Amino acid sequence: MMKPVPGMPPPDLGQLVRAQDRISFIYVERCTVHRDGNAVTATDERGIVHIPSASLGALLLGPGTRVTHQAMMLLAESGSTAVWVGERGVRYYAHGRALAQSSRLLEAQAIAVTNQSSRLRVAREMYAMRFPDEDVSQLTMQQLRGREGARVRRVYRDAAAEYGVIWDRRDYQPDDFDASDTVNQALSAATTCLYGITHAVIVALGCSPGLGFVHTGKDRSFVFDIADLYKAEVAIPIAFEVASREPEDVGGETRRAVRDAVHESKILERCTRDIKTLLLPGEQDDIVEWGTVELWDGGDRTVTGGTNYGAEEDND
Repeated sequence: MMKPVPGMPPPDLGQLVRAQDRISFIYVERCTVHRDGNAVTATDERGIVHIPSASLGALLLGPGTRVTHQAMMLLAESGSTAVWVGERGVRYYAHGRALAQSSRLLEAQAIAVTNQSSRLRVAREMYAMRFPDEDVSQLTMQQLRGREGARVRRVYRDAAAEYGVIWDRRDYQPDDFDASDTVNQALSAATTCLYGITHAVIVALGCSPGLGFVHTGKDRSFVFDIADLYKAEVAIPIAFEVASREPEDVGGETRRAVRDAVHESKILERCTRDIKTLLLPGEQDDIVEWGTVELWDGGDRTVTGGTNYGAEEDND
């Protein structure tokens, strides 16, 4: 008789919350992250906070954080992502694996990104989402980049005027957060939060963060692609609003504002829908995120995995 697998059993797949319905992210620092049943705990001198893992999108682990093996195992089993970030959450260092058992979207992404025509189609669709009143179906990538650059500059100017913030240009020091002015600090914090959120959705759906359509050459190219769909709506106005108040904790105020905006604007739900629309256009069914292992059988055929097909070899 086989011995039972040691440790607490993983949560039931039926108990897990879909990516679009999860809490966007939680940021912790200077604490110990552990596990209590099917909840992640964060402990510091003030006490213990329980976080339901099955409803969490991304756990951002800031400086001074210690995380146990049991906590990481629970996050992986729950389809959540752990992201190690720097001071105030504005630097990305590494991320943990999220559990996505279906490769359907990943395969569609790989096929689309490796064909020039389909890659251009997806890139145009991404820009079309940002220019809903324009026909971009015939524009080249160079023309699309020009349109996007002009749009972003206009968004910066409008936000600066609305909140009365002096604005020159995007300027930040990756190695020195405090070297930038307040609005650039807030922009760095807001975009990092947005990257963490979109990264969590991408891996929860089983896609590759590195296979981008507009961005390329980085391990998070697709993250940057998807985050850009919402940056002008979420990150930029929030950064200027926070900067206008000149708070003492720019990073913390920005993170909390992004968290609230993501919830109010249903960004997780939209992000999930947008990724599915981009990679599998025209499909209206709800794509299942949890799949089963199959074996390729040539052409478009598959057969059930976990089966001994030795008899077929004997017949041959």
